[in-house]
Amino acid sequence: MRLPVMPPVQPMLAKSVKGIPDPAKHGGLSFEPKWDGFRCIVFRDGDEVELASRNTKPLTRYFPEVVDAVKANLPDRCVLDGELFVAIGDRLEFEKLQERIHPADSRVRMLAETTPAGYVAFDLLAVDDGSLMREPFSARRERLETELAGVQAPIFLTRTTTDAAEAEDWFERFEGAGLDGVVAKPLDAPYQPNARTMLKIKHERTADVVVAGYRLHKTSTPEQPLLGSLLLGLYDDEGRLQHIGVSASFTAKRRAELIEELQPLVAEDLSEHPWGQWSEWAIANPDRVPGTQSRWSAGKDLSFVPLRPERVLEVGYDHMEGSRFRHTAQFKRWRTDRDPESCGYEQLEEPVSYDLASVLGKQG
Repeated sequence: MRLPVMPPVQPMLAKSVKGIPDPAKHGGLSFEPKWDGFRCIVFRDGDEVELASRNTKPLTRYFPEVVDAVKANLPDRCVLDGELFVAIGDRLEFEKLQERIHPADSRVRMLAETTPAGYVAFDLLAVDDGSLMREPFSARRERLETELAGVQAPIFLTRTTTDAAEAEDWFERFEGAGLDGVVAKPLDAPYQPNARTMLKIKHERTADVVVAGYRLHKTSTPEQPLLGSLLLGLYDDEGRLQHIGVSASFTAKRRAELIEELQPLVAEDLSEHPWGQWSEWAIANPDRVPGTQSRWSAGKDLSFVPLRPERVLEVGYDHMEGSRFRHTAQFKRWRTDRDPESCGYEQLEEPVSYDLASVLGKQG
């Protein structure tokens, strides 16, 4: 493979902002949907195709159907930035996308048939013998539209707008199709690998959850125990406490304070804890309950310290992935005024359903 931009390339990143920014204050902005998938840079030189992840690891073997689509749709020699996704029905399904990363080639081939992935392109780094990385985004986008004018599913060209009001509308509506928010790109910015020159606007929500355990931090010692993450739960309709995610990202001082603060709640008899049975089968499982392994966490110590589920915590979160928080929840405050049993799934905001095909455009 010989291209004007060669792997590895770290993709350009975004920093979080609150609300849709004013384009006039940034010298002009291009807005586009924020896709909830795997960031992926595509390198194609004739029949040679490489798919690289955000951290430059190879993804090629896991998505043979995308490799075939790249050969059928994209310019013979090009480098694109975009996102791999899996759609089920009218929305994105990140959990199904995660299943595609599997060591067995037979399963990879089977999943390529049953849950095929798509690729949505949103930037062009090189085409033919020329690099476009020093060109402003406005020029890269124009060239991208020209080069991908005739692409067919499962390759897509992301929608864009320079209208902040339309971007605000997308932010509210597109979440129902499983999208993650909106990205704003300065029109005059070159492509800067691993630099946070873009802006991302994500949904922010809060929920009251039950604290049912914690894991120790990797730097914790017997002499100085430090909390790594809090394990969070919500009660389902049958009154069972379901694991919904974790809260982490504390300062060292706060990690030590939380360990001391939570010691009176440590459950001595694990069999009486709602999650006690999980300690007996630390194997891969679809629910990713505490203390169990998955292909993403193999080798990590996932043991946890059980706490009596007596304390309620308000956390911030962006959106859900099935019955769990998609990302790490943010610690807000203790809610001593709430009973743990009152913390159920009904408090979570559900986005209005929206057809993914409408986001993808006529190709969808």
